[in-house]
Amino acid sequence: MNRKILIVTGDGGESYETLYAVHRFQEEGDVAVIAAPSKRRLNLVMHDFEIGWDTYVERPGYCLASDLVIEEVVVSDYDAILLLGGRAPEYLRNHTALLEVVREFDRQQKWVFAICHGIQILVTAGLANNRTLTAYEHVRTEIEMGGGTYSTQQAIRDGNIVTGQTWQSHPDFYREVFTCFKETEKVNA
Repeated sequence: MNRKILIVTGDGGESYETLYAVHRFQEEGDVAVIAAPSKRRLNLVMHDFEIGWDTYVERPGYCLASDLVIEEVVVSDYDAILLLGGRAPEYLRNHTALLEVVREFDRQQKWVFAICHGIQILVTAGLANNRTLTAYEHVRTEIEMGGGTYSTQQAIRDGNIVTGQTWQSHPDFYREVFTCFKETEKVNA
Protein backbone atom coordinates (compact mmCIF):
# COMPACT_ATOMS: atom_id res chain seq x y z
CA MET A 1 0.00 0.00 0.00
CA ASN A 2 0.89 3.68 -0.10
CA ARG A 3 2.15 3.33 -3.64
CA LYS A 4 2.32 6.48 -5.71
CA ILE A 5 0.69 6.19 -9.14
CA LEU A 6 1.10 8.78 -11.90
CA ILE A 7 -2.12 9.06 -13.93
CA VAL A 8 -1.81 10.89 -17.24
CA THR A 9 -4.74 12.54 -19.00
CA GLY A 10 -5.84 15.90 -20.36
CA ASP A 11 -8.81 17.65 -21.90
CA GLY A 12 -10.85 15.02 -23.72
CA GLY A 13 -9.66 12.26 -21.39
CA GLU A 14 -12.25 9.58 -20.68
CA SER A 15 -14.15 10.62 -17.56
CA TYR A 16 -15.07 7.17 -16.26
CA GLU A 17 -11.58 5.77 -16.83
CA THR A 18 -10.09 8.71 -14.94
CA LEU A 19 -12.39 8.70 -11.94
CA TYR A 20 -12.42 4.91 -11.68
CA ALA A 21 -8.62 4.86 -11.63
CA VAL A 22 -8.31 7.58 -9.00
CA HIS A 23 -10.91 5.98 -6.74
CA ARG A 24 -9.65 2.43 -7.23
CA PHE A 25 -6.10 3.37 -6.26
CA GLN A 26 -7.35 5.42 -3.30
CA GLU A 27 -9.37 2.40 -2.11
CA GLU A 28 -6.10 0.51 -1.86
CA GLY A 29 -4.45 3.31 0.12
CA ASP A 30 -2.39 4.46 -2.86
CA VAL A 31 -1.68 8.05 -3.86
CA ALA A 32 -3.08 8.91 -7.29
CA VAL A 33 -1.44 11.94 -8.93
CA ILE A 34 -2.99 13.45 -12.08
CA ALA A 35 -0.46 14.83 -14.58
CA ALA A 36 -1.55 16.84 -17.63
CA PRO A 37 -0.11 19.40 -20.04
CA SER A 38 -1.24 22.17 -17.66
CA LYS A 39 -2.22 22.40 -14.00
CA ARG A 40 -5.91 23.29 -14.00
CA ARG A 41 -9.40 21.84 -14.14
CA LEU A 42 -9.55 19.34 -17.02
CA ASN A 43 -12.60 18.83 -19.22
CA LEU A 44 -13.17 15.08 -19.42
CA VAL A 45 -15.55 13.25 -21.77
CA MET A 46 -17.70 10.11 -21.76
CA HIS A 47 -17.28 7.62 -24.58
CA ASP A 48 -20.17 5.23 -24.95
CA PHE A 49 -21.45 2.79 -27.51
CA GLU A 50 -24.78 3.37 -29.26
CA ILE A 51 -26.76 0.89 -31.32
CA GLY A 52 -26.46 1.80 -34.98
CA TRP A 53 -23.12 3.59 -34.62
CA ASP A 54 -19.93 2.12 -36.07
CA THR A 55 -17.84 3.70 -33.30
CA TYR A 56 -18.36 5.33 -29.93
CA VAL A 57 -20.17 8.60 -29.28
CA GLU A 58 -18.69 11.34 -27.13
CA ARG A 59 -20.46 13.46 -24.53
CA PRO A 60 -19.19 15.96 -21.93
CA GLY A 61 -18.16 14.22 -18.72
CA TYR A 62 -17.01 15.22 -15.26
CA CYS A 63 -14.18 17.66 -14.69
CA LEU A 64 -11.13 16.93 -12.56
CA ALA A 65 -8.18 19.08 -11.56
CA SER A 66 -4.66 18.04 -12.50
CA ASP A 67 -2.06 17.97 -9.75
CA LEU A 68 1.02 18.81 -11.80
CA VAL A 69 2.25 19.45 -15.32
CA ILE A 70 3.96 16.64 -17.18
CA GLU A 71 7.30 18.51 -17.26
CA GLU A 72 7.36 18.40 -13.42
CA VAL A 73 7.25 14.59 -13.25
CA VAL A 74 10.17 12.89 -11.53
CA VAL A 75 9.88 9.21 -12.48
CA SER A 76 11.73 7.97 -9.40
CA ASP A 77 8.93 9.41 -7.23
CA TYR A 78 6.38 6.93 -8.63
CA ASP A 79 5.73 3.20 -8.59
CA ALA A 80 3.75 3.14 -11.84
CA ILE A 81 2.29 5.23 -14.63
CA LEU A 82 -1.23 4.90 -16.05
CA LEU A 83 -2.04 6.29 -19.49
CA LEU A 84 -5.79 6.80 -19.85
CA GLY A 85 -7.93 6.79 -22.95
CA GLY A 86 -10.49 9.12 -24.41
CA ARG A 87 -9.51 11.66 -27.00
CA ALA A 88 -6.64 13.14 -24.95
CA PRO A 89 -4.05 10.62 -26.24
CA GLU A 90 -4.53 12.02 -29.77
CA TYR A 91 -2.56 15.10 -28.72
CA LEU A 92 -0.70 13.73 -25.69
CA ARG A 93 1.17 11.29 -27.94
CA ASN A 94 2.86 14.34 -29.48
CA HIS A 95 4.00 15.71 -26.09
CA THR A 96 7.79 15.26 -26.11
CA ALA A 97 8.22 15.42 -22.33
CA LEU A 98 5.48 12.82 -21.79
CA LEU A 99 7.03 10.41 -24.27
CA GLU A 100 10.34 10.67 -22.42
CA VAL A 101 8.58 10.12 -19.07
CA VAL A 102 6.92 6.96 -20.41
CA ARG A 103 10.22 5.68 -21.83
CA GLU A 104 11.93 6.35 -18.50
CA PHE A 105 9.30 4.33 -16.61
CA ASP A 106 10.05 1.47 -18.99
CA ARG A 107 13.84 1.88 -18.70
CA GLN A 108 13.54 1.73 -14.92
CA GLN A 109 11.37 -1.39 -15.26
CA LYS A 110 8.53 0.31 -13.41
CA TRP A 111 4.95 -0.64 -14.15
CA VAL A 112 3.46 0.96 -17.26
CA PHE A 113 -0.32 0.68 -17.51
CA ALA A 114 -2.46 1.91 -20.42
CA ILE A 115 -6.09 1.51 -21.36
CA CYS A 116 -8.16 2.18 -24.48
CA HIS A 117 -6.63 4.99 -26.57
CA GLY A 118 -3.89 5.50 -23.97
CA ILE A 119 -2.03 2.79 -25.87
CA GLN A 120 -1.47 5.39 -28.63
CA ILE A 121 1.03 7.06 -26.29
CA LEU A 122 2.84 3.73 -25.75
CA VAL A 123 3.09 3.21 -29.50
CA THR A 124 4.43 6.71 -30.14
CA ALA A 125 6.96 6.26 -27.32
CA GLY A 126 8.24 3.17 -29.16
CA LEU A 127 7.08 0.68 -26.52
CA ALA A 128 4.85 -1.45 -28.76
CA ASN A 129 7.73 -3.06 -30.63
CA ASN A 130 7.90 -6.83 -29.95
CA ARG A 131 5.13 -6.57 -27.33
CA THR A 132 1.62 -7.99 -27.18
CA LEU A 133 -0.87 -5.26 -26.33
CA THR A 134 -4.60 -4.74 -26.36
CA ALA A 135 -6.55 -1.52 -26.86
CA TYR A 136 -9.77 -0.15 -28.29
CA GLU A 137 -10.20 -2.16 -31.49
CA HIS A 138 -9.54 0.81 -33.78
CA VAL A 139 -6.06 1.29 -32.27
CA ARG A 140 -5.06 -2.16 -33.53
CA THR A 141 -3.44 -0.84 -36.71
CA GLU A 142 -1.25 1.56 -34.72
CA ILE A 143 -0.07 -1.27 -32.45
CA GLU A 144 0.81 -3.41 -35.45
CA MET A 145 2.52 -0.53 -37.29
CA GLY A 146 4.51 0.09 -34.10
CA GLY A 147 5.86 -3.47 -34.28
CA GLY A 148 3.52 -4.97 -31.70
CA THR A 149 1.00 -7.78 -31.72
CA TYR A 150 -2.65 -6.94 -31.05
CA SER A 151 -4.54 -9.13 -28.59
CA THR A 152 -8.32 -9.39 -28.38
CA GLN A 153 -8.14 -10.06 -24.63
CA GLN A 154 -9.81 -7.53 -22.33
CA ALA A 155 -6.48 -7.02 -20.54
CA ILE A 156 -3.02 -8.42 -21.11
CA ARG A 157 0.38 -8.17 -19.51
CA ASP A 158 3.65 -8.25 -21.42
CA GLY A 159 6.61 -7.80 -19.08
CA ASN A 160 6.18 -4.57 -17.15
CA ILE A 161 3.35 -3.31 -19.39
CA VAL A 162 -0.35 -3.99 -18.80
CA THR A 163 -2.92 -2.84 -21.34
CA GLY A 164 -6.71 -2.92 -21.40
CA GLN A 165 -9.24 -2.48 -24.19
CA THR A 166 -11.82 -0.01 -22.86
CA TRP A 167 -13.51 1.09 -19.63
CA GLN A 168 -15.59 -2.06 -20.02
CA SER A 169 -12.35 -3.96 -19.34
CA HIS A 170 -11.86 -2.43 -15.87
CA PRO A 171 -12.43 -5.69 -13.92
CA ASP A 172 -9.81 -7.63 -15.92
CA PHE A 173 -7.46 -4.66 -16.26
CA TYR A 174 -7.34 -3.70 -12.58
CA ARG A 175 -7.16 -7.33 -11.49
CA GLU A 176 -3.94 -7.55 -13.53
CA VAL A 177 -2.69 -4.16 -12.26
CA PHE A 178 -3.02 -5.22 -8.63
CA THR A 179 -1.47 -8.61 -9.35
CA CYS A 180 1.59 -6.71 -10.61
CA PHE A 181 1.77 -4.71 -7.40
CA LYS A 182 1.51 -7.87 -5.30
CA GLU A 183 4.41 -9.40 -7.23
CA THR A 184 6.53 -6.30 -6.57
CA GLU A 185 5.68 -6.44 -2.86
CA LYS A 186 6.77 -10.09 -2.67
CA VAL A 187 10.09 -9.31 -4.38
CA ASN A 188 10.71 -6.33 -2.10
CA ALA A 189 9.68 -8.17 1.11
